[in-house]
Amino acid sequence: MKERDGIMSVDAMMDERYGKVGTPEREAFRKEAYAYCVGQIICDARKREKVTQQELAQRVGTNKSYISRVENGNVEPGAGMFLRILSALGLRFEVLQPLANS
Repeated sequence: MKERDGIMSVDAMMDERYGKVGTPEREAFRKEAYAYCVGQIICDARKREKVTQQELAQRVGTNKSYISRVENGNVEPGAGMFLRILSALGLRFEVLQPLANS
C-alpha cells in the first residue's frame, strides 16, 4: 500500500526518495544515516560525561578533528575505534543472541 487517505508508508517514501532497497542510492543513504546515528550516540554520551572532544580524543589516541567528524556523521569509526570510544565514555557494547522462537 503506497498511500492511504493522504498518508504514505515509510517504505514507499524511502523508495521514492532514495531508491529501492539494495540500490546504490539507498545503500548510500543507509550508510549516511548509520554514521549520523553513531555520531549522535557518541556526542550525547560525551556530553553526559562532561568530556570535551579534545579529552575524548586524547583518551582514545586520536585528535579532536576526528572526534568532531565522527559526531557530525562525516566519518564512520571502525569497530575497534568505536569500542575504544565507548569504553572511554564508560559505556559497553554487548552482543546478544536472540531468543529462539518457542
